[in-house]
Amino acid sequence: MAANGGGTRLAIGCEDGSVKLFQVVPGGIQFEKNLDRQKGRVLCLSWHPLGTHIAAGSIDFIRVLDVRSGRTVQRIMVNYHVSKPKKRECVVWSIAFLSDGTVVSSDSFGRVQFWDWERGTLLESHTVSTSAVLSLAVSEKEDSIVVGTSTGATYQFQLLPVKAGGQEKRWVRTKPFQYHTHDVRAVAHSPTALISGGLDAQLVIRPLMEKVQRKGYEAVLRKVTFPHRCLVSCARKARLLLFQFSQHLELWRLGSTNETGKDGEVLNVCRMPEHLLQLKSKGPEHIYCSCVSPCGSWVAYCTASRFHIYRVQHEGDSVSVKKVPGVPKLLLPAYQLQCASDSGRLFVASDRGSVHVLQLLEPGGCKHLHTLRPPAGTAEAVYLLASSADGNWLAAVSGDWEIHVYSLKHFKHHCAVPMYGCAVSALAIHPATNNLVIAYADQQLFEFSIPEKQYTAWSRTVQNGGLHKAWLERDTPITHIAFNPQNPAHILLHDVYMFCVLDKSLPLPDASTPLFNQSALKQLPEPARQRQLHAFKICKKFQPLLFAELLEENRLVLVERPLADIRAQLPPPVQQQPFGT
Repeated sequence: MAANGGGTRLAIGCEDGSVKLFQVVPGGIQFEKNLDRQKGRVLCLSWHPLGTHIAAGSIDFIRVLDVRSGRTVQRIMVNYHVSKPKKRECVVWSIAFLSDGTVVSSDSFGRVQFWDWERGTLLESHTVSTSAVLSLAVSEKEDSIVVGTSTGATYQFQLLPVKAGGQEKRWVRTKPFQYHTHDVRAVAHSPTALISGGLDAQLVIRPLMEKVQRKGYEAVLRKVTFPHRCLVSCARKARLLLFQFSQHLELWRLGSTNETGKDGEVLNVCRMPEHLLQLKSKGPEHIYCSCVSPCGSWVAYCTASRFHIYRVQHEGDSVSVKKVPGVPKLLLPAYQLQCASDSGRLFVASDRGSVHVLQLLEPGGCKHLHTLRPPAGTAEAVYLLASSADGNWLAAVSGDWEIHVYSLKHFKHHCAVPMYGCAVSALAIHPATNNLVIAYADQQLFEFSIPEKQYTAWSRTVQNGGLHKAWLERDTPITHIAFNPQNPAHILLHDVYMFCVLDKSLPLPDASTPLFNQSALKQLPEPARQRQLHAFKICKKFQPLLFAELLEENRLVLVERPLADIRAQLPPPVQQQPFGT
């Protein structure tokens, strides 16, 4: 499946060898016509930048189709030069159509090949692997290509002059990278980085240092393991955790202990964690989002076309669940669900920039109260929500990176946070001050006063002084923010690799002070320790960290997702024999 450069038409390759064209219309797509059908399934597609032709990759050949007439105008056999006794099927896994008429293909023989589509001739061929090259992507200027292989390696090709100062140029393989253990199924080429996604559940962003203007966020290699959308929600009052899987939900009751101990000790539990129920989603659709209410009595989830709410009854050690009838029909899908702190309302973030407010009714019903919309409107989906503990405010983040704050007392727009040129990765409203704490994907932190509609003095201090270099160069963004009700100065943050308590009452660390200094501080006497204290208290004991939340009774729950468990479920990687053996 591939869209043209303007995003107005969509081409879909089918198993029967046909290519179908669709027009992109408001709210969906509309069938336009069928292009020439050929024997063999279509595995990859690419539009010419002008939108006049489409290159389609299949087994053993490439076709070039004229979009206007729908006919095949060129057929290229990718395996024509191999002798018949040695011939085997050659699968064209990925393809790209350049503006000069060159077609670039990658195949199961481990080759990246460049073709003149008008003549059907081979211009260049590069064998980069003994196994398949599965994916490729071209830079906007068409002077660089990145490819991914089934061995987990990625390679960069650059269009360079044959002689210094000369006009003739050739494609040269310049940079190999090995950051994945399994198939690299997807690659992308940004102006400053090569991006690869592997079957090993890792997204790797490799900066191109010659393209980076200055050292900073863009100049750091990043490995992103987990999706930024939270897959765990917590019922703090009921001590329950809801785990979201692709097609089912699991509700667990946390274990407990009566013991106390020192820092680092493992305590015996008097009650083991308990699996309470499993909710399976009907049909093939994946679950987009889910949540459990703070009291543990309501569970909601949404797929692409369905929205469900369940009433959970707790009677001693037994649990029963009942589907709530008459759920309001909303524009789906929803990308975020969140319950109010009193469990009386459910906020549903839509894919059209609005937020629906539902009232949850005893003993098991709901009704639509209001739909909150930004003043100027937006077509971007809302993907993050944060509600205040007093039930007065709701903050919503849309795909255009705008943050809108709504009054839940009057069901109207209150204000918008000043625009910042980066995506929001997490946000939360402080229960005591109603200050909105925002974490951005470039690791910057802001604090915005909702009642006063402006950044706080602490936030301005942070931005004027700047955050520590080691903080800004972390691999993954903050994915969750929480607060300690017993200490209003504490902000709890976490990403995949660390848990942090940010103490606003302490000074920010300067460039000469180590950011990760907790273990060193323990070795110092009290006077020296006080002099070296700074705002960031960071713990890396728990990782990879999927979720963290502060429960009542001043207890913290953390959810780890060991990468070894994920890799154990993957097929074995393609093994390459070491050189010289």
